[in-house]
Amino acid sequence: MRVLVTGATGFTGGHLARYLAARGHDVRALVRDVARADDLARAGIELVRGDLRDPSTFAPATTGVDVVYHIAALYRQAAVSNAPYREINATAVDRIVEAAARGGAKRVVHCSTVGVHGHVEHPPANEDAPLRPGDIYQVTKLEGEELARRAGDRVGIEVTIARPTGIYGPGDRRLLKLFRGVARRRWITLGRGEIYYHLTYIDDLVEGFRLCGEHPAAANRTYILAGAEVTTLNELVRLVADVAGVPPPKLHVPVWPVWMAGAICEAVCVPLRIQPSLYRRRVDFFTKSRAFDITRARTEIGYAPQVGLRDGIGRTLEWYRHKGWL
Repeated sequence: MRVLVTGATGFTGGHLARYLAARGHDVRALVRDVARADDLARAGIELVRGDLRDPSTFAPATTGVDVVYHIAALYRQAAVSNAPYREINATAVDRIVEAAARGGAKRVVHCSTVGVHGHVEHPPANEDAPLRPGDIYQVTKLEGEELARRAGDRVGIEVTIARPTGIYGPGDRRLLKLFRGVARRRWITLGRGEIYYHLTYIDDLVEGFRLCGEHPAAANRTYILAGAEVTTLNELVRLVADVAGVPPPKLHVPVWPVWMAGAICEAVCVPLRIQPSLYRRRVDFFTKSRAFDITRARTEIGYAPQVGLRDGIGRTLEWYRHKGWL
C-alpha cells in the first residue's frame, strides 16, 4: 500500500512510518523541515515538505495514497495560547480529510487520545464512555474527532478514530520524568497514588494503527488502543523501581499545595511566554484515573498487545540508560 504519515518526525509518527516501511509499504511523510528528517529518508521514506497550518501544502503529500495516518498534533505546552491548539488539533484535521479524499485515499486514520474521556469514574471505560475532556489539548482533540467524522461523511472517505492511552517505549520523553525520578530514587507521588494509569507500548500501538488503516471492519469506527495490563500509579511506580533495581519510593505529598504552586507559576510565566517549570496539567497526572477496555479493538480488528508491562519498562529504561538520561 501507499500511505502518508503526518507527525513522522515525532515519537509516535516516526515509529509508525518506519514500521509500515519495514512491512513493505510505500511510505510518505509530511514534514515541516526536510533537513530534520534524514533518518526517515534513510529508512526509505519519501519526504514531502508541508505544514498543517498551510492546506496548500497537502496536495503533494496526499495525492495517490491509499491510507492517511494523521498522527501530528500539538501536545501540552503551558506557554502556548489556545488558538494554535485549535488550529492544529481540530481545524487541520478537517482539511487533511478533505485533501486525502481529493488525492484518492480510501481511509484516514486519525490519532486522538483517551484523554477525551477525562477522569474515568467507573473503570474500565470503553469507546462509549462519557466524553469529558479536561484541558485545551483534550478539548481540541475531541473537536478534531468530530470534524474528521463530518468531513468523511461530506467527501465520502472512510475515517477511523484511534484513541491511544499513555504511550511509552524507546524514543519517548514524556514519561522520562517518572522513569528517571524512580530510578534515581527522587520520585514523589502527589496524593494517594491509587488512581489508575494505563500504558501502551509503542510497538503494540503502531500495529494497532496499521490494523485501523487496513482492516475492513475498522471503516468509520472508533477504537481505544491500550496495553493488556492496567495498574494503579502506585503499582506502576513499584514496578519501575523493581525493574530499575532500586527500592520503591514511599513519599507522598498532598496535591493541593502543588496545584496552587502550578497556578502561580502559570500566572507569572504564561503572559511572558515562558514555559513554567510547574503547571496544573502536570498535576492532573496524579489525579485523573485512566483505565480502559480494549475489547472492541480485540474482537473487531484483531488488536492483540504483545509487550508486557515489565518487558516494556525494561526496554525503555535500557534506552534511557543508553542515552545517558538515567
